[in-house]
Amino acid sequence: MSIIHTARRLLVSIAAKKMAMLENNQLLECYTVSPSLKAPSCVADSNGTPTGLHEIADKIGQNQLEGIVFKGRVTTGKLFNEYNGKAAERNLITSRILRLRGLKPGKNAGPGCDSYQRYIYIHGTYHEDRIGQPFSGGGIEIRNTEVIELFDQMETGDLI
Repeated sequence: MSIIHTARRLLVSIAAKKMAMLENNQLLECYTVSPSLKAPSCVADSNGTPTGLHEIADKIGQNQLEGIVFKGRVTTGKLFNEYNGKAAERNLITSRILRLRGLKPGKNAGPGCDSYQRYIYIHGTYHEDRIGQPFSGGGIEIRNTEVIELFDQMETGDLI
């Protein structure tokens, strides 16, 4: 597989819990993020944040309200502050979704390790107070205003 380098890309450090947005090798922004509560892993059902080269496969949530909750990549029609009790404790996917596709067959693409089939996202979270701590179920969580900013600037095919 030949990888076409993109002008825009994101670099994620799971250990540092940081994500840098670059364009033409210039740092545009640096974000604090929350990777998985589990150890990094590309294995299916591990709930670990996968490693290796990825691309943005899908952008979900265009023109939705900040704080809107998604379930199965479809809006619920409710904002996160409309949830309470056990529902509010869950790790809600909010505002926007950047769905990732792994680009390394046998590592993060293909049977038993496929990031796309694992539904790995960069997404907003109801628990912004936990940003900077491992907390996600496998993807990368970021503040709602920041995921909207990323969504508006990144394109499908941009590299992670």
